[in-house]
Amino acid sequence: MLSTRPDPSPAVLEGIERLGVPADAVIAHGTTVATNALLEHRGARTALITTQGFRDALVIGRQTRPELYRLSFPPRWSPAPDELRFEVNERVAAEGATLTPLAIAEVERVLDRVAAAGAESLAVCLLFSFANPAHERLIGEMARARGLFVSLSSEILPEFREFERTSTTVLNAYVSPLMAEYVDRLEAGLGGRALWIMQSSGGILGAEAARKQAVRTLLSGPAGGALGALQVATRAGFPRVIGFDMGGTSTDATLVDASRGDGGITRTSEGSVEGWPARVPMIDIHTVGAGGGSIAWVDAGGALRVGPQSAGSNPGPACYGRGGEGFTVTDANLLLGRLHGDYFLGGRMRLDRDAAERAGAALARRLGMAVEEAAEGVIRVADARMEQALRVISVARGADPREFALLPFGGAGPIHACSLAEALRIPRVLIPRHPGVLSALGLALADFTADTSRTVMVRPHEQSPEGAWRACRAAFAGLEAAGLEALASEGFETEMPGEFASPAGVLERALDVRYQGQSFELTVPLEAGNVGAFERALAEFHRRHETRYGYARPDAPVEIVNVRLTARGRRAKPEFAAAPPASSTDPAAAQAGETRMRSAGRWREAPVYLRDRLESGHELIGPALVAQEDATTVLLPFWRARVDPWLNLVAEAANG
Repeated sequence: MLSTRPDPSPAVLEGIERLGVPADAVIAHGTTVATNALLEHRGARTALITTQGFRDALVIGRQTRPELYRLSFPPRWSPAPDELRFEVNERVAAEGATLTPLAIAEVERVLDRVAAAGAESLAVCLLFSFANPAHERLIGEMARARGLFVSLSSEILPEFREFERTSTTVLNAYVSPLMAEYVDRLEAGLGGRALWIMQSSGGILGAEAARKQAVRTLLSGPAGGALGALQVATRAGFPRVIGFDMGGTSTDATLVDASRGDGGITRTSEGSVEGWPARVPMIDIHTVGAGGGSIAWVDAGGALRVGPQSAGSNPGPACYGRGGEGFTVTDANLLLGRLHGDYFLGGRMRLDRDAAERAGAALARRLGMAVEEAAEGVIRVADARMEQALRVISVARGADPREFALLPFGGAGPIHACSLAEALRIPRVLIPRHPGVLSALGLALADFTADTSRTVMVRPHEQSPEGAWRACRAAFAGLEAAGLEALASEGFETEMPGEFASPAGVLERALDVRYQGQSFELTVPLEAGNVGAFERALAEFHRRHETRYGYARPDAPVEIVNVRLTARGRRAKPEFAAAPPASSTDPAAAQAGETRMRSAGRWREAPVYLRDRLESGHELIGPALVAQEDATTVLLPFWRARVDPWLNLVAEAANG
């Protein structure tokens, strides 16, 4: 079914009803509600209260130039504009002592100004509140009494670095009211079913936590796909893959390397969205505005461009026959024979080729070429943008794409996979059994997680290892209590025999470590809660520093900046069985017809196969089209593919 915007909940609820989901089921949901609200600048009207003298820290930031050699550039959009940033006269020292008490009367006056400015949501970020949150909590209580949605930095991100902490808190205040309304609508239609939301980190969190900390869901949509890609790839014997999720509006790329021994998925706490830091755990994903619905256009210099504008699902691409007039990537694929109008959505939706040709003709006239040439140009431009995303996630991270397989998913990913693999010289393409719903598989595999952190600033060289560990252990104790409480609130049994929780709920500790004097740190795992594990973690920091930067200084003093804890509630995982091999490698029984496919300026006849009829061991020769309900796969000329025991398609160039 088509998605519904701006509110996706009707389509989600209709899908649940059509699937006949049991009344006692838990619904795990990945959503782009927070992401889209931020990207489209339609979040809540957000005010910021901060310490006197720091109201402009949000817009000053790190003073990095968005374009190094551009002398002037337009003012930056801010989720908390100038007229909505306020100050209070208070001050807390770096170690947490109160230097200037907070005056109740002043807070009342400032909140009056916040209300008069029409704010719907309030972010509170006071200097050094991570060391002493008392002033923030008082402002929060008074603001909530006035009906404001409140985000406190001491709850959202109790870490140092003023700009990043302020930015993350403001982003949370900006998107959380919309997420809360969306979750309310979903829960009202779920008939009492429990609702969990995917986090950017690849873990699940409860609906109530998602309402209050929506900043943790900014990459909720693509995060599930990374987990699904890891599962499919490792089961098929491909521990190293580049995941490539192409949907209607954007393409998300992520690198999966199960051979590293650290879980296979790279996570970061230094991500940003729309140029604003969001220092919450998230999977390392790179996104570009190129999808099936991306509209082709000609810029002022006469160059062909694709996206980031998208036709969405309503009216959608011209070939949907719903009134769309822009020529999209989907329209181009249809005209080139890379989509079959009779098999879209399993045959439940017919594509209008004539409408696509009319839209393409308008673009072709501007370019001075034939419609099919314009369509090929659109595909080449879209592929170039997606190739750039794949290079960012691989080459720019020091990984050679030739040592990986490409794993495309999303409704449009398998259409473009072979051409992208050729451009990056990736030898194999692994196409999952159900590419269009791979992110849903990731949701089914995700554990419940509660991530917490705290700044400690411990210098082990200034005290004994036992003393340094005790300082960190004191901070961990509070995080552990909060993590276990979060697990218990979602029904996970927890207990604390010694240093670890029960098998259902595990506490995973980590340290942010740097050499004293450095500006940034590396995160290293702490395998157990004792001084021996603490010393091993510090030794691991030196090893990781050498891997990342090419050198290490084992004799130099180090500084533990933050402690981190993930409370993990492990969920039962679905089991998969291999399919029996077919009696023959000939896929003739799966062929439903033929089509004409254009590539490299030439039309060729190509068989059309139905994915549901392909069996383990079948071998396909390109050019070929493989149609299924949730996606279409294009096998280009000089490519071949086989169906593996898990019913994935493993494709490679015929001369590979």
